Amino acid sequence: MKGPRMAAPPRKRYLGAEQHRALQLLASSPFGATEAIMLAHSFTRRMMASLSSAGLATARGKTVKVGDNAIAVGRVRITDAGRRAVAD
Repeated sequence: MKGPRMAAPPRKRYLGAEQHRALQLLASSPFGATEAIMLAHSFTRRMMASLSSAGLATARGKTVKVGDNAIAVGRVRITDAGRRAVAD
């Protein structure tokens, strides 16, 4: 009979230079950054999605009404795990 399995210790994540730069930008703002700001800094949607799926950032969207128009606004924020990854 086998006993209970021990959880593996968390692996240290390797961050590429662009991912590290993105997390630094997010860490510098208490409210995160809009998707437009991230794109203006040359970060791709794919890279932002990879940070989110790795648990290093969160992305949320909402619709804002401006006059008669409704526009979608996305905001990206760093997580505690992302702050730890930048600090390493």
